[in-house]
Amino acid sequence: MNPQDTFVTRLRRYRERSQISLDEMATILRVKRELLEAFERNDLSEWPRGLYARAWVRAYANAVGLEPTETVDEFCRLFPQGDRRVGGTIQEMAAIVAHASEYRDELGHPMGRRSTDVNTLPVQTWYSAMAHWTQTLWWRMVPIFRPAPRLKRTPRISS
Repeated sequence: MNPQDTFVTRLRRYRERSQISLDEMATILRVKRELLEAFERNDLSEWPRGLYARAWVRAYANAVGLEPTETVDEFCRLFPQGDRRVGGTIQEMAAIVAHASEYRDELGHPMGRRSTDVNTLPVQTWYSAMAHWTQTLWWRMVPIFRPAPRLKRTPRISS
């Protein structure tokens, strides 16, 4: 049994010990029952990635009585759906303090799994930055030059 199967089996056993049905768990997590059934079969093909996957695992752990932070950390380490992109962050921090990083990703998640990878973002040129700055300045200055709205005077009725 691989570590991923062990993780999923442990969560399922805790759910069964807590006597929580899959329907109750689906209500607690606000997900489809089919997604939970697939998760407990170690089929995460329909699961979201990143924040939503981590939130569901955290809620699952809370519901069955496991430590949520440790459970989410283990999920992120074992499954690409829990991607936190920690490797790049740790290596950048090590470079800041001029220390060689000893971080090793256990599963070697492939780069380019997200559309917002750092390498795929467009490089901002000086003229696009200048255009953005000019537009921001313009929209801040426009209200200053608008005339103040005139108040309508209502006739006073003398009594």
